Amino acid sequence: MRQVIIMPKVYFDVCCLNRPFDDQTQARIRLEAEAVLIIMAQCEASHWEWIGSEAVDLEISQTPDPERRRRVQLLASYARRFVPIGPLEVERAQQLEDWGFSAFDALHLACAESGKADVFLTTDDKLVRKAVAHAKHLQVRVENPLTWLEEVSES
Repeated sequence: MRQVIIMPKVYFDVCCLNRPFDDQTQARIRLEAEAVLIIMAQCEASHWEWIGSEAVDLEISQTPDPERRRRVQLLASYARRFVPIGPLEVERAQQLEDWGFSAFDALHLACAESGKADVFLTTDDKLVRKAVAHAKHLQVRVENPLTWLEEVSES
């Protein structure tokens, strides 16, 4: 049984921020996009806290499509709290990379941990599986936004 958190602190990775702008013809993508938007609305209503980071901004800046980059930057700007990348985050990210996380995923996880996020949301199945395999080493829970929203809606 999962612990009920009064005001969850959520961290969206960039694939979550992109999900509302992905091709919505696939049911999974459409449902994940809706989940992301519902979670964002809860954050906007101050029921939950959205934690952003310098890692999010850095990854978004590398989006090749300028219109998509602008839209995703706009979404990311609604984060209530911002975690800068400092020496502690870099050191933690290097440790996470040693466990097989990609550089960006490791940096996002390090920032989410520094921001004391309760959940790190991603639509990347591979990242979720890797995080589950290394859960005892992580200080943040990693979940798909749809899975997590269904869980918190039931409690």
